[in-house]
Amino acid sequence: MKSIIASLLTCAFIIAPISHAQARNTPCSGKMGGVAHCSKDGKFICKNGKISQSKKICQ
Repeated sequence: MKSIIASLLTCAFIIAPISHAQARNTPCSGKMGGVAHCSKDGKFICKNGKISQSKKICQ
C-alpha cells in the first residue's frame, strides 16, 4: 500500500511542473484570458481584446 502511495506522489511531482511550464508558453495566457481568434496577419487576438506579443504565427 505504501509503495502505491509513493508511486502516485512521485507521478504527481513529475507531471505538475510539466503542465505548469506549458501554461506559461501559451499565447494570451494569464490575465489576457486565452486566445479569442486570429488576425488576418497571423497574430493572436486575446479575449481581453489585446494583441499577443507572441512570436508564434496563428493560423
